[in-house]
Amino acid sequence: MGASNQVIGFLNLLTFLVSIPVLGGGIWLSIRASNTDCMKFLQWPLLLIGGAIMAVSLAGFAGACYRNTFLMYLYLWAMFFIIASLLIFVIFAYSVTQRGSARPVINRVYLDYSLQDYSGTWLADRVASPNYWGKIAACIRDSRICRKLGRTATGAADSAQLFYLKKLTPIQSGCCKPPTSCGYTYMNATFWVSEGDQTGGDADCLRWSNDQWQLCYGCDSCKAGVLASLKKSWRKVSVINIVILIILVVLYVVACAAVRHNKQLDNDEAYGETRMIKSHPTWFY
Repeated sequence: MGASNQVIGFLNLLTFLVSIPVLGGGIWLSIRASNTDCMKFLQWPLLLIGGAIMAVSLAGFAGACYRNTFLMYLYLWAMFFIIASLLIFVIFAYSVTQRGSARPVINRVYLDYSLQDYSGTWLADRVASPNYWGKIAACIRDSRICRKLGRTATGAADSAQLFYLKKLTPIQSGCCKPPTSCGYTYMNATFWVSEGDQTGGDADCLRWSNDQWQLCYGCDSCKAGVLASLKKSWRKVSVINIVILIILVVLYVVACAAVRHNKQLDNDEAYGETRMIKSHPTWFY
């Protein structure tokens, strides 16, 4: 195997290794989707891209080993579409998680979340859609993420002051308690009472229920909490994807140069053989 083929084989080995963190990111999103985020369809683009990179790198490695021109060109075209797909996914991930941020609360460590801050994006519309939210809310309920909230090591409930100092996750803040603006009085982490009719103008104030099966799973704040959690997850994965995208582009450019060099060597060999035949025609009689 020539030097160019060795370079291509080495590049495909690197590409194969690059596919591992892409698949890892998809698996990590899948685990989060099952345990917290509850948006199980979002990990599939990464899993598909990672699997495609792995399969294409193996094809390219085989093409380099056997000096198969067809496999090498197939590898280059496939890598081009994979790079384009990964670029589109990164742009899409940033565009759908661009809006929205948490709201600080006076005398509280935890933050509140409002759906209005996240509205106007494809992801927000998807989460808030009745077709999806019923499944997401059921997933959050089944995960029992609110059940252990506000419990000490002994199993007793936190005092109000201790609870106010907790750093809650977006889903815990949005789904397990009423919005702070509603003015409910803390009894325990998932049981709050209002003093008379002193609740805020937020519609979530009426949606809150002390029924442990209901809580604020129907609240817009819960949807906002899911969106905030997804934004955090997707941004982490997107940073890894950008690094991987840069590496793939560099490997692709080097692979193109190596394939072009291989083609030039083949042409030179063919030209040399042709000249030899013309110079010594009697060899073939």
